[in-house]
Amino acid sequence: MNIDPYIAQLLYRYQCVTVPGFGAFLTEIQSAQLIESSNSFFPPKKMISFNAHLKNNDGLLANHIAQAEKTSYEYAISAIQYEVFNWKKSLQENGLFSIKNVGNFSLNQDKNLIFTPYDQTNYLTNSFGLSAFVSPMVKREIFEQKIEALEQEEVIEFVPETRKTSAYLKYAAIFVLGLGLTAGIGYPLYQEQIASETILVEKSVQKQVQNKIQEATFFIKSPIPAVTLTVKEEKMSYHIMAGAFREEKNAEKVFNKLSNLGYKARRIPQNKYGLYPVLYGSYATLSEAEKAKQEIQKTTNPDAWILVESL
Repeated sequence: MNIDPYIAQLLYRYQCVTVPGFGAFLTEIQSAQLIESSNSFFPPKKMISFNAHLKNNDGLLANHIAQAEKTSYEYAISAIQYEVFNWKKSLQENGLFSIKNVGNFSLNQDKNLIFTPYDQTNYLTNSFGLSAFVSPMVKREIFEQKIEALEQEEVIEFVPETRKTSAYLKYAAIFVLGLGLTAGIGYPLYQEQIASETILVEKSVQKQVQNKIQEATFFIKSPIPAVTLTVKEEKMSYHIMAGAFREEKNAEKVFNKLSNLGYKARRIPQNKYGLYPVLYGSYATLSEAEKAKQEIQKTTNPDAWILVESL
């Protein structure tokens, strides 16, 4: 079985994808970049690195392969081990091998493993559809020269045309002046009347407001409705597996034992392979689950592993 495409699929969704017995691929988000020397723009992307010290099986890759191939978890583990064996064999015989769309592996003179990521694939889903491009250089000097040329052009002066005033305009001006004098006398009287009416209206409104305030002080007509708070339940997607059993009574026995030891043990309904899984507990984050798994492996069960699934 070729596990290359399954590794690439998980790199879109997770920051760490571990290949049991070989190492882990780690991703880090790199922001958009501009290379001024070539006027090149690059969208945000996930940078892939490799850590050969992270070899423990976290169950992520094996579960993904088992679900995609519709096979058992044990068969997926065997397929991974066989593929890792072929990788190591290629390194010994040829000194290099490649994982499609992920990167190339080779050995240096000191027989140390060197990983070179494949830059053509962007595993950051937020940058889907974005690609690098080169922008033509903006030549600002040309625009500055045009502006200077416009400033040097001769300024055009506009001289208004003079016309002779007709005789009837003089009579119109006398009429307008008469209207102005009439308005000057009548307008103050009109303003005084408006002011007095405004004061009466303001007093009436103020009295009504005071009555409303006194009424609201002693009587509450519409009490404020009670507020109901809804607490959203935290989603637990990371589970530490204690085992899967053919007989339900064996699963119940292990569940009771773990509960007596103080674990928040859980039982999962029978899966499609006819097994009854039992969990040590469920956690909201991968870091919490990883910490609990290490403690369980030290004290109780060295074969405990993490199941990533929404139950």
